[in-house]
Amino acid sequence: MTCPRCGAENRSNSPTCRLCHHIFQETPKTERLKQKWGAATDFYRQISSNKRNSWILILVIAVLVCVIGYIFGETLGSGFGISGLTIAGILCIVMSLISYYSGHKIVLTMSGAKELSRDEAPQLFNIVEEMTIASGLPHPKVYLIEDSAPNAFATGRDPKHSVIAVTRGLLDKLNRDEIQGVIAHEMSHIRNYDIRYATLVGILVGVIALLCDFFLRSLRFTNLKKRDRSKGSSQAQLIFFVLGLVLAILAPLSAKMLQMAISRQREFLADASGVELTRNPLGLASALEKISTDTEPLEAANRATQHLYIINPVKQFSMKSSALMSTHPPLEARINILKSMVREN
Repeated sequence: MTCPRCGAENRSNSPTCRLCHHIFQETPKTERLKQKWGAATDFYRQISSNKRNSWILILVIAVLVCVIGYIFGETLGSGFGISGLTIAGILCIVMSLISYYSGHKIVLTMSGAKELSRDEAPQLFNIVEEMTIASGLPHPKVYLIEDSAPNAFATGRDPKHSVIAVTRGLLDKLNRDEIQGVIAHEMSHIRNYDIRYATLVGILVGVIALLCDFFLRSLRFTNLKKRDRSKGSSQAQLIFFVLGLVLAILAPLSAKMLQMAISRQREFLADASGVELTRNPLGLASALEKISTDTEPLEAANRATQHLYIINPVKQFSMKSSALMSTHPPLEARINILKSMVREN
């Protein structure tokens, strides 16, 4: 079944679209989904849900970091579980504090972004001011990435400390309506507190990857046998070894998939709430089309920052490809949904 709203392919008996949650048939389940995904204009409820779910997810991943630390400690040496837990907890707290207060600075430095003044880009500042008034947010700082590929992202821990970064290619290749659509999308990420979630969870997922990599590099089967002499100790060590090995393989993948799934849904929400600011869905739709068809590579981007951009500059997924590890939903679906807003109005 093809969704009439976003064009995604679904199972023939599916009550809702797997991508945009368009309802095909009314069922008790779709009534619950209506309450979850709601009317497109119920943004304030979604924002409140975003804030709450962000901290819940951060807590879950932080607990996972501590569990991994304990099991890895016990695997590498009987009685070292508390030490492993302590090290993981300290690493988690330190990295979270660094990412919370300085994460946006790290991202901007990695991207080679420089702060812009009004005199350098008067039209861009006018657009940002328009979207600031429309959204009721504080004026974000504006940065420029000297790269010919059109793209943009927002970062910062909250609206008072937010930054919007755009590339030179975005200013040169897009018209005013298209730039306005992009800025509205990024302002929506700020308003929805997506930037806080992306920064904190990105760091925590990185901590999990570091712990798992350290564990796999530290495993020594010979040392494991020498370390435990009693039968009971060997059995306990074996259990922790199996758990540690399973976690080392699955934890980074699971955490990353969770991060990407939430990221894809927030892109849909930012598109919709961006249109609420501009009242012009075709401006953003046209911008997405231009950015996606541009052949210039974005050299400033990498896999650590790809999820921040309005379109993933590292790898694209089509409607029919597997998107489990994609930071963004299929572009075709996003554009179709934006165009459907025009038809619905």
